Amino acid sequence: MEHIGKWEAAEPGVKCRIMAPGESLMMMEVQFEEGAEGYQHSHVHEQMSYCLKGRIAFTIDGVTMIISEGDSIVIPSGAMHGVKALEPSALLDCFTPLREDLLRR
Repeated sequence: MEHIGKWEAAEPGVKCRIMAPGESLMMMEVQFEEGAEGYQHSHVHEQMSYCLKGRIAFTIDGVTMIISEGDSIVIPSGAMHGVKALEPSALLDCFTPLREDLLRR
């Protein structure tokens, strides 16, 4: 897990930094250039995302909502979801249980 705490490229215009995890909860900061997208995906983990800056369009199971600095959103386990940054933006994502797929990259 030597990548923990280090910025890594994700999708085009997106970079992320995984924080040191707890026993069953973890956080990841994600930064987006304007127009960058986090592609549609799903996972068994429950997720909460807090907007640190900017404006982000979240699409969850086909429903789109826009959040901005200071807003948060919950993504249920198994929900198909993705995002698009409407301006330069940053999120703090929290997951439970641990995203072993992210931790073992």
